[in-house]
Amino acid sequence: MIKIDNLTKRYGEKYVLSSLSFEINKGEIVGFLGPNGAGKSTTMNIITGYLSPSDGTVSVDGLDILDFPDEVKKKIGYLPEQPPVYPDMTVTEYLNFVYELKGCRLNRQKHIAEIIDVTSLGDAKGRLIGNLSKGYRQRAGIAQALVGNPPVIILDEPTVGLDPRQVVEIRNLIRTLGLSHTVILSTHILSEVQAVCDRVVIINKGRIVADRKTTELSAAVEGTRRMSAKICGPSKDVSAAIRALPGVRNVETEGKFDMDSTSFVIESDSGIDIRKPMFNLLAKNGWALIGLESAGTSLEDVFLVLTDLKSDDGRGKKKRSGRKEA
Repeated sequence: MIKIDNLTKRYGEKYVLSSLSFEINKGEIVGFLGPNGAGKSTTMNIITGYLSPSDGTVSVDGLDILDFPDEVKKKIGYLPEQPPVYPDMTVTEYLNFVYELKGCRLNRQKHIAEIIDVTSLGDAKGRLIGNLSKGYRQRAGIAQALVGNPPVIILDEPTVGLDPRQVVEIRNLIRTLGLSHTVILSTHILSEVQAVCDRVVIINKGRIVADRKTTELSAAVEGTRRMSAKICGPSKDVSAAIRALPGVRNVETEGKFDMDSTSFVIESDSGIDIRKPMFNLLAKNGWALIGLESAGTSLEDVFLVLTDLKSDDGRGKKKRSGRKEA
């Protein structure tokens, strides 16, 4: 549905995008992920025709964006980070305005009613957009993207600034849209991607650093296995003893449980099973093992590794932000 080949965007000597290439298939919900300034919005603006590329090609449904700009725009519904809504219009007036602006030929009344229904704007359709909550304004922004029933929907940071309830509502709406549209969700919010996306493309400094299914993304970071263990014993002694086992790379504490136990995350070399040596070690020291399970690499960890945002702890290992190492 969307094909990007060697896409480059530069301003003078500064490269915002450098030879970006990936494809998005029909019916996929793809998370376009990266830190602020990575080039996500620039890529979205080029796909939608708001910016022209310095080099490379972009095609939507087989049509080049430069050769067939009008046809491509009809195939894309776009919600920029700031919804393009008019506060002095009601929701219904606004959607009618967008209908005319896009030159839509679908049955007006039926089409707008369907959009209002799918975006759950029924209670707000007669209200001024300027009087709506930010969550409803986001819905109105998504609704305008659906006018004309384009096969591709592009959403740029659709949940920024929303409260937790509104975030859940917008996520559910995105899942619904994914049933009948190809959706690109540009965001830097990791939980968003895990909640709604089939696949993740991670970009950093204008280059792709990972392109995987959401469930397979941890495979992009090589070399470790992770387990979560609950152990009764002095946390510093337990941590030091486990870290000394052959094949163990790192041990981190996550907190106290059941008053006398501590939860540890243990990283070991790929292909090495430390469960038996660790069990024997704990038994020898009289430290009870009360829980053990796999702790697959989190999306946060993958993101930080691939975008090189982790700090070095002085021993050639990476420390995870927000956790205390024992």
